[in-house]
Amino acid sequence: MITKEAEMTAAPTPAVGRLVGRGTVRPDRRRAWDEAPRRHIYLPLGLYLLFTLVPFYWMLLFAFRPTGSSSLVPWPLTLEHFDKVWNERSFALFFKNSLIVGALSMLLTTVVALAGGYALARFDFRIKRGFLLVLLCSQFIPGALMLVPLFQIFANLRMINSLGSVIVAEAVFQLPLSMILISGFIKNVPYSLEEAAWVDGCGRFRAFCAVVLPLLRPGLIAVGSFAFVHSWNHFLFALMFLSDQSKQTIPVGLATLMGADSVDLGALAAGGVIAALPVVLVFAFIQRWLVTGFSAGAVKG
Repeated sequence: MITKEAEMTAAPTPAVGRLVGRGTVRPDRRRAWDEAPRRHIYLPLGLYLLFTLVPFYWMLLFAFRPTGSSSLVPWPLTLEHFDKVWNERSFALFFKNSLIVGALSMLLTTVVALAGGYALARFDFRIKRGFLLVLLCSQFIPGALMLVPLFQIFANLRMINSLGSVIVAEAVFQLPLSMILISGFIKNVPYSLEEAAWVDGCGRFRAFCAVVLPLLRPGLIAVGSFAFVHSWNHFLFALMFLSDQSKQTIPVGLATLMGADSVDLGALAAGGVIAALPVVLVFAFIQRWLVTGFSAGAVKG
């Protein structure tokens, strides 16, 4: 039997729903904030997609449209602009040079950042926080401010007008961020796995190669892909350190297509397609590992 005191102290039961009509109760059908109508999501996404794809369509239009045509549809298709830039404007050589610079700078950046990131993740030393602060602050320094000292250093080393100068400069400017990212990936690998390998008789280097390195594959692919894309698209270092036209890269080659009086839009668009194609293919093939790598390096609560 429920006493009167219990009835007075009992918490009131919250009402679910709302009264509609003659006392009938219906659940509250008000839309939650996270259940926005689909048109509210698809409309801005569609506008953003249109804003992003129109420049690419315009580039493809000029690249495949015959010279003198004003049609908004590239028909009939022609490859005359590609033949012109690939053979007459030495884009085959520019493509080869860019591929060498991108691949070697990616390899150098990844190897050095892997060693530095492991040291930051597994060792404690007095200047560790200060070193991390310097790495972060270095990202605010534009590359244009370092052109004069870098040029003087490469001149003393007799590396001017060689692809090695561009490779080293690209790797140096990409190392701080790559090192910080890889250290975050290594911290997510349990330290107990390395300790178990040490107990089994492995040294530190062998344990790292056998246990830690296979788990870092998504992170290494993410860091390496961005290092490759950055060096592939970078214009300033190749322009300043390479004077011989036979050693120029694709960004500098695109700049040579723009004259002082006129611009060949068809050749420029074809060169842009050639320059963008490797980047698109790289991200198309590594997107699965790229997303996994960023998820592995994210901060977990």
